[in-house]
Amino acid sequence: MRDFIISTDSTEDLPDAYLKENNIEIHPLYYIIDEKEYIPGVEDMPVKEFYQALKDGKMPTTSAANPEKVIEKFMQQVNKGYDILHLSFSSGLSSSYNVAEMCAEQIMEEVPGSKIRVVDTLSGTVGQGLLLIKAVNMKKEGKNIDEIADWLNENKLHLIHEFTVSDLNHLFHGGRLSKTSAILGTMLNIQPILHMDDKGGLEAIGKVRGRKKALNTLVDNIEKKADITTLKQVYISHGDCIEDAQYVADRIKGKYGVEDILIHDICPTIGAHTAQGAMVVAYFGTNR
Repeated sequence: MRDFIISTDSTEDLPDAYLKENNIEIHPLYYIIDEKEYIPGVEDMPVKEFYQALKDGKMPTTSAANPEKVIEKFMQQVNKGYDILHLSFSSGLSSSYNVAEMCAEQIMEEVPGSKIRVVDTLSGTVGQGLLLIKAVNMKKEGKNIDEIADWLNENKLHLIHEFTVSDLNHLFHGGRLSKTSAILGTMLNIQPILHMDDKGGLEAIGKVRGRKKALNTLVDNIEKKADITTLKQVYISHGDCIEDAQYVADRIKGKYGVEDILIHDICPTIGAHTAQGAMVVAYFGTNR
């Protein structure tokens, strides 16, 4: 049986050291500011600089994976004799999964004996990262490519993502919120509570008034979605608000006793839509 490489889109929000240590191949999802295209991991903008640009009023746009680049990366690994397990950013938010699936089918037709399994994670940011870590751990345990892909497909809807944002204008510009709601919400200091639904899209599940209450709600909701007696990991990503992220982490640790808590920046490709002040909490639970 051929060895296999694990790859994923650049929206996984995990530390670079972990990705390098485990030889994860990254497919960049581009973002554009002032008509300049940035490529995560290749020609990138420092995260702090990116969020400062948002504070200065910039409205970046994003694009899905480039089919030519996806085929190029896939072929590099196939030509080295590897099969590929690719974990894509949610199809509910991007066309990258469809692009990767199309490219995989083309290569498998052209190269007999090659295998590329593309998994639609229906996840993003540290939720996607949690699934990636699970895949890596299963590979280290000796599981084959099909066993891992099948497990991910069977269990990905147990991956909970709940989040809040403080800048409603970027959700409006991204088509996720009406202009009236954005204006009124900003005036009244309304903080939406959102999650990723079973189709991998964004869905509002509540709203509160005030930042601290929104952060506390993310923490308190964990016990509604997960078995606290078995909860081992909670990952947090944030849009340039590390103090708030640390507050959430401390509350999770104090309330539930979880020790494995990772805090990471939300990458620019996702941050272009969630803006500064976004806070994501991801963990395995019962259902979304």
